[in-house]
Amino acid sequence: MTLYASRERFDGISKKIGRFLSRLPLSPNTWTATGLALAAISGILATLGAFLLSAVTFAVSSAIDLVDGSVARAKRRVTKKGAYLDTISDRYSEFFLLFFLLFSGLPDLFLPSEAWILLLCFGSVMTTYAKAAASEKGLGEVRGGFLERAERLVGLVLALLVSEFSKTAGISVMAFLAVATNISAVQRILTAFRK
Repeated sequence: MTLYASRERFDGISKKIGRFLSRLPLSPNTWTATGLALAAISGILATLGAFLLSAVTFAVSSAIDLVDGSVARAKRRVTKKGAYLDTISDRYSEFFLLFFLLFSGLPDLFLPSEAWILLLCFGSVMTTYAKAAASEKGLGEVRGGFLERAERLVGLVLALLVSEFSKTAGISVMAFLAVATNISAVQRILTAFRK
């Protein structure tokens, strides 16, 4: 069961956090921008070799991404443009981290580390694009797959954490994520064709 499939379990927590954070004088879009900025900072920290700090920063960025919608609902400021901005910032958040990881000195593992990072970035984009393209072409909503975004974020945090102690272990986690995200993209493409 994916984290997305069990999202109902987390909805109550997300709503409570959203209500709490909605008391702060920050708009939902400010929360989204904050999460995006933290993702970029996380990437810079990884480039500097501070993988533990990078992991913590990216975890906070990911947590903010999970609650900015709840803040919008709590403040009664849900808009289509805000939802669109949130979706776009999700892609940039992952890209910022992966881009900076290209310069973090990760070792090669069967392939150059840059190849794994590029494959991971491509799989991440294609998983999302397969869903968007299916909707755009009238094939309905396509979800699911071996590794959805929530699991990918957890995997990236794990990769950063273990890189603090072993860069080989870190690139191993990223290689797994690279393969798994592309499997997920293919699963979504096949699901769209079956509809």
